[in-house]
Formats: sequence, structure tokens, C-alpha cells
Amino acid sequence: MDLMVENLAAIDDKLSQRHINLDPGGYFIIYLDRDAGLIYAKHFTNVIDDRGLAVDPETGKVIPARGKIERTHTTLFSARTAKQLCVNIFEETQPPPVTQLDHAAYLGREFVRAEVALVTGQEYVQD
Repeated sequence: MDLMVENLAAIDDKLSQRHINLDPGGYFIIYLDRDAGLIYAKHFTNVIDDRGLAVDPETGKVIPARGKIERTHTTLFSARTAKQLCVNIFEETQPPPVTQLDHAAYLGREFVRAEVALVTGQEYVQD
């Protein structure tokens, strides 16, 4: 069984290294509030420049993929389950802040991972 889990993890690790086109609708920072029993998703707007990089619409500076930056989110979504969070973002928010199907699929996967971590007490780190 461990070999199977390791193989699956290797597949996902490799896929996490692929190039993705950024969503001009913005990006999300996902985190947990264990005390409240909630999954949070902060939505931030961005602009995609001619190099395909996300830049802050106010400053024009490139938004780094790693590290801390000080930006104000446009919307804060929260829910107890991944499904509830998806309904809030994709069905109840019009127009939804996601413009690409691959981004929507990624968020669904991440919300499920966050929910599992919340329920099991495991650490959650956004991929």
C-alpha cells in the first residue's frame, strides 16, 4: 500500500512542476482556521503581463509565487466544507472570480485537501 501512495504522490509532485497559464480573474490564498472549523479562500485580483506573469494592478510589480507580499484581498470566502466553498465562489458569486476551467479544477482539489486536513488535523499547505 505504501508503494502505491508513494507512486501517486510522485505523479502529483511531477504535475505540480508543470507550467500553467495564470488566471486573469485573479488568484486565491487558501488557509484554515481550526478553532472556527473553517476553510478560508482570500481572492486577489491581478493583471497578466506580456510575459505571462501576474502583476499587482495598482503597482505594476510582479507578484512572486513564493514569499510574503502585502496586498489587500478583494473578497474573503469561508465555509465548513469544500463543496460549500465551491458553491459560494462558483455559483453564488456572479460573475465568478475564476475565468479558467483549469483554475476552477485546481481550486476544487485544493479545497478538498484543505477540508481533509481540517477534519483529520493534518497540516495544510496550498500546492
